[in-house]
Amino acid sequence: MALGDLGKIDEVIHGRLRLGIMVYLADAEAADFTELKTVLEATQGNLSVHLKKLEEAGYVAISKSFVNNKPLTRVAITPEGRTAFATYLEALGGLIGRKG
Repeated sequence: MALGDLGKIDEVIHGRLRLGIMVYLADAEAADFTELKTVLEATQGNLSVHLKKLEEAGYVAISKSFVNNKPLTRVAITPEGRTAFATYLEALGGLIGRKG
């Protein structure tokens, strides 16, 4: 086990819900708020708080618009977020003795 990798674990990503968001967006690239809420079985308020934290870190971009007079919030992983997620996975792999 390489405990030096422990310091590389990104606390912004490491939370359960934030990790779920990053895993989903790494595959989907973008998703709307309702889709994320459903897939992650999160409450609206909880999801909002965690998305804001990821947005503040520059890992996701959030855009708001209207479709048929209904608000639509879209979330997309940023290049910085993709890099941070890859680094996180590599550090996690180092902790469990595997290389990503």
